Amino acid sequence: MGLRFIFMLTRNDRTVAEAAQHLETALSLGVRHIGFKDIGLPIEELKELNSTIRAKGATSYLEVVSLDCDSEVASAQAAVEIGVDILLGGTRVDDVLPILKGTPTEYYPFPGEIVGHPSILKGSQQEIVESARAMAAREGVHGLDLLAYRSPLDDISGLIAAVCRATEKPVIVAGSIADPERIASVKEAGAAGFTIGTAALDGDYPSEGEGLEAQLSAIIRDVAELNGHLSPFAKKNLDRAFSSFDDHWAPRIAGQINNMLIKLAKFEGDFTWHFHETEDELFLVHRGRLLMRFRDREEIIQEGEFIVVPHGVEHCPVALTETCEVILLEPATTINTGTARDGRRKEDLATV
Repeated sequence: MGLRFIFMLTRNDRTVAEAAQHLETALSLGVRHIGFKDIGLPIEELKELNSTIRAKGATSYLEVVSLDCDSEVASAQAAVEIGVDILLGGTRVDDVLPILKGTPTEYYPFPGEIVGHPSILKGSQQEIVESARAMAAREGVHGLDLLAYRSPLDDISGLIAAVCRATEKPVIVAGSIADPERIASVKEAGAAGFTIGTAALDGDYPSEGEGLEAQLSAIIRDVAELNGHLSPFAKKNLDRAFSSFDDHWAPRIAGQINNMLIKLAKFEGDFTWHFHETEDELFLVHRGRLLMRFRDREEIIQEGEFIVVPHGVEHCPVALTETCEVILLEPATTINTGTARDGRRKEDLATV
């Protein structure tokens, strides 16, 4: 699983009044992880947010920012009542675990000492790591919510990496992330995800446009790049590709899908009778007309039509027009002449 971007409908540790509107924007962009805080809106409105998130197939998060035991317990009870997927934050594991026991809500508490509002992470790296290790070892704790960039320590990347090494459970980095450099550091350190709320709502994240949609689009793009989810391929024009070569019975590689090659070929006259021992082939006529001879029949394939030739089946392609332009889809191991010996055999194919 790649790095997880959790969009928080919050500003300065409070769920914003416009949360429902912002949620609609996030869901329209395909954000799959969305959270809110336990303060800022009435619980009924938080329930509505959660229902909308879940209905769209996204994962919901509630992050606790309570400073006293009674408030944190109340927040955990609210998480169960709201029905969120994951409860983030809080430090009173002994008080919260009994509330969550038997519910589907996962629990990611804060390691270290948390003070103030907005929350600050206190302690040395060693103290925070020891806290993380002890919390993660508890049954019922599914991961950790690390306020790394709310720490005054100099080496934040080192802190994140040390906490991630201390447990095999996922670590979410929360708070004060507002640029691609910090996101990259979070991934490099080994964290499972991160949260952004205030920065996106205030327009602080570097983007090409203004407004929340531009902010979220920029974050999604940067995360996709880090996760290797951006495509290096652009569209190809078949007419232009076919016009780039003239020789016949010499397929060109135009693309690849897993172990299948997309090939372009120009046919002229008759080819040789042959079969392929293990590879199936698809012939799609782009221009012209193709005759496919089999031992028991003949098939004419017009423009826009295709035929599949299974492996082991003898066949002989014939161009019925002066030139027939054909798109081939076949395994990368396929040689055009199959089992036959023919001077038109091509093993090292050019690309187009």
